[in-house]
Amino acid sequence: MSEPNANAIKNPSRPATNVRTITSLAMLAAIAYVVMLLSKMLPQVSGFLQMDLKDTVICIGAFLFGPLSAAVISIVVAVVEMFTVSDTGPIGCIMNVLATCAFCCTAAFVYKKFHTRKGAVYRKKRTQGSAIAGLFGGALLMTVLMLLWNYLITPIYMGMDREEIVVPMLIPVFLPFNLVKGGLNMALILLLYKPVVTALRKARLVPESHAPVEGKGKLSAGFLLFSLALLATFVVLALVLMGIL
Repeated sequence: MSEPNANAIKNPSRPATNVRTITSLAMLAAIAYVVMLLSKMLPQVSGFLQMDLKDTVICIGAFLFGPLSAAVISIVVAVVEMFTVSDTGPIGCIMNVLATCAFCCTAAFVYKKFHTRKGAVYRKKRTQGSAIAGLFGGALLMTVLMLLWNYLITPIYMGMDREEIVVPMLIPVFLPFNLVKGGLNMALILLLYKPVVTALRKARLVPESHAPVEGKGKLSAGFLLFSLALLATFVVLALVLMGIL
């Protein structure tokens, strides 16, 4: 008799894991859509720029399941938004996907690169630092990328003159808007990531390998104060940009 083919033996836990992952991604996409709807209630910046906090939800999914998952969720949410509540059409959809992917995929890539290195002690020391570095890098990349795309695309779908109107708006309007938007999402992610992961783990929607590595999901006092200070700073800046303060 021939020996059994080891490759033919399937891992019985894989289907259950796939179902949990799909369920988690679908739930995160639904939550991101709701957060996007709530964000539309915020005052606009310069009459047409909307602060959008859905990247907080999508980036948590990216930290859990990888950059590709963030890209999938961002596309799904942007397409559904385009067909339901958006008035910017396909161009606005593309801009949404580009901004979200630049922020979330970059943050997840940096986070995963350090978080998955061998050694639990190493991960405990580096997880928070890699998350901050990834989010900071994502916010910067999103800002630079959106400056370029606002220069190229905004005149097309807004009917603005590029040289007379759009170019003078790049530094005083688009630059601070994207930096503050990225900073708000960054601060919220730092505060919410561990509680969200802990809740998903208890619901058995996230494998143990995705569990927080520090203090069973509890934030250290210093990290919590840092995140709250960051959030307060960007909330004030957002209120200034909206003309409330």
